Amino acid sequence: MIPAHTLAALDRYVKHHILPGGFLTAVLSNDLFGAIARADRENKLALSEICQYIYNELPGDCWGSKDIMWKWVENHFYDSVEQQNQ
Repeated sequence: MIPAHTLAALDRYVKHHILPGGFLTAVLSNDLFGAIARADRENKLALSEICQYIYNELPGDCWGSKDIMWKWVENHFYDSVEQQNQ
């Protein structure tokens, strides 16, 4: 089971383009060793489910490398700000 705080961080990243912490940044950028090193106990136990969730539920253009993550945040940040101001 994926921890609620992890799902909330993924939701903020996808919907509001807010970069997550070190563990999820490592997961989203395909850095397995970094993910394991930064994971708390709950996330270590749920790592497989987190990866499946990202693969199946998140847009494919928001994960895969750090460059892809930065582009996701850059390209969508202003869209998110505009939506909040409407």
